[in-house]
Amino acid sequence: MEITNTYIIQIDWDGSYTLNDLTKLMNEETDYGIYQIYGKHPIYGSDVLLYIGKADYQTLGKRISQESWLYNNDSKNTKIYVGRLHGQQTPTEEQWSKEIDLAERLLIYVHKPAFNSRSISSLPDSEMQNIHILNWGHHRDLFPEISGLRWSSKLDIYSYETYKWAVH
Repeated sequence: MEITNTYIIQIDWDGSYTLNDLTKLMNEETDYGIYQIYGKHPIYGSDVLLYIGKADYQTLGKRISQESWLYNNDSKNTKIYVGRLHGQQTPTEEQWSKEIDLAERLLIYVHKPAFNSRSISSLPDSEMQNIHILNWGHHRDLFPEISGLRWSSKLDIYSYETYKWAVH
């Protein structure tokens, strides 16, 4: 089987922050990235992953404050984790935006947070096949590594029977 080049997206996670801490996340003009919201869910319990979002072309603090997390029934216990992309080179703003978008979509698809229901059911398959995410730092309940190859349909042509005979 031919595997094409893997595109690695590294995310360094920081947190936790409270809703009152959002002003700390509004200081830099280019503080973009991904964020996770943890809190109470009526079915899944308290302190669970509720939402994964992205801040692109606006700061993490500004984007998170635009949502209604302050008005949930347990907002005092809401926890926020922010992920900033990092690597050996600083990408162009266009590339940065693309990586944030791809990372958010794959993270949502794999982890299925309760309040991301609209984005859970589909994955832009061909775009995600070669994406590999490495989560560093305080990534909380996210898997430390996520492979688009694993979660896309690229390997679906191989049945269990084919695999079983190949390894024996």
